[in-house]
Amino acid sequence: MKSNITDMTKGSPAKHILLFALPALIGNIFQQVYNLADSIIVGNVVGSDAFAAIGVTSSITFLFFALCNGIGSGGGVVVSQYYGAHDDKNVKKCIVNSGIIMLIVPVIFGVLGFTLSPLILKLLDTPDHLMADAVLYTRFMCVGLLFVSLYNFLSSMLKALGDSKSPLYFLIISTVINIVMDILLVCVIPLGIMGAALATVISQFISVLLSGIYAYKKNPYFHISRKDISVSVNMIFRIVRLGVPMSLQFALIAISSMALQRVVNGFDTVAITAFTATNRIEQFIHQPYMTLAASLATFSGQNYGAKRNDRVLEGYRKSLLIMVILTAFLMLVMQLFGQTLVSFFVSKEDINAPAVIALGAKGLRITSLFYLALGMIYVVRGVLTGIGDAFFSLFNGIIEVIGRFTIPLLLTAYLGYGEAGIWLSSGLVWLLSGVTAWIRYKAYFRSKVSIPEKTIKGVIAEKRRTLQEKSYHALSHKYHS
Repeated sequence: MKSNITDMTKGSPAKHILLFALPALIGNIFQQVYNLADSIIVGNVVGSDAFAAIGVTSSITFLFFALCNGIGSGGGVVVSQYYGAHDDKNVKKCIVNSGIIMLIVPVIFGVLGFTLSPLILKLLDTPDHLMADAVLYTRFMCVGLLFVSLYNFLSSMLKALGDSKSPLYFLIISTVINIVMDILLVCVIPLGIMGAALATVISQFISVLLSGIYAYKKNPYFHISRKDISVSVNMIFRIVRLGVPMSLQFALIAISSMALQRVVNGFDTVAITAFTATNRIEQFIHQPYMTLAASLATFSGQNYGAKRNDRVLEGYRKSLLIMVILTAFLMLVMQLFGQTLVSFFVSKEDINAPAVIALGAKGLRITSLFYLALGMIYVVRGVLTGIGDAFFSLFNGIIEVIGRFTIPLLLTAYLGYGEAGIWLSSGLVWLLSGVTAWIRYKAYFRSKVSIPEKTIKGVIAEKRRTLQEKSYHALSHKYHS
């Protein structure tokens, strides 16, 4: 029953990080297919206005998802640290109390989002001809917020225990269901943007249902008895202490995206549609960095809990190398094939298609020049989250908000960059946040997560034991021969 639980305090750090990240990456890509299925089908069947309406809502729905999922991520960090310390009792206690939080918080934010969505969209200067579809889609996403949050809670708990494969299987199933429902409710039964939203909510519900059944039946830490179900104020405080800064950091990123969306909404439909298309593509670009950070957070959390700070440092360095190789590949793809990627999101019959494709491809070429800074943000954030320094993520989010509120307006309104300033501002914000992350590494990480003398002695003793065992086995084999 413990075959899907991985102890990352032993073995090769690079191997653990990569093997954990690969299924998580595939899972995150499938999760993005939710949005892509809606976008491609709506863009090609319903039209570019409906596609632009979905794009207008993305920063709002991300805000409410972020407020809920950050707390779930905080619970995952706490679980990984308890698991690394082999404290099974507190692992269960953390799962129970995280679950209680994740049942309450999404309902609160879902109701707020459903009620306030017209006001928020109006504050974002959403064009009148997109407003009705945008409100409808946002409200459906708020209804599905509970399902998304519960799935991410279960996924965070399983991943914290080293199981990144199981959540992948359920995402694949729900993604296939989502695409089938999209085709049925948009193409066959022409419900338009409402059909796309309904398909997403149904598939999210199936995803959380399947993953919950699996976790209870197959993972021993989810064998929750009646005596395990109790509210622990101390445990909730620890989860919230890590989770709230992470939620606020995600929320600040969402708010900064809303600020950028407001600038974008000041341009014509071509710019809005091109930005929506590139935004969908760059959600995919974020996925390998996000999964690398999540893998590093789990690795760092387990080893920090086991007091193996030497392995935390080694994992950080290996992750940097992986990130640089990944960045070189992604930059090449965006520079060479950006136009082809944008063309998937618009119908060839659409009168605006050539302009949208050209502008979107230009935007991807601009932002890809800053992918190295984006990768640095995620790697530093991953390791610091794993060791419990969630406040850096909050600080980094504040830096991003400041950049998103000032740089786009400066470039588009005052320096004359026009539409290109939309994408250039994104890259400059990544650069600003990346430099901040690097400074945090220099100032905090090297001093706080150094290798204590006792750990160095432990490493030397471990290597000495390994050599002695090898010598013994060699002599034993020679004797028997």
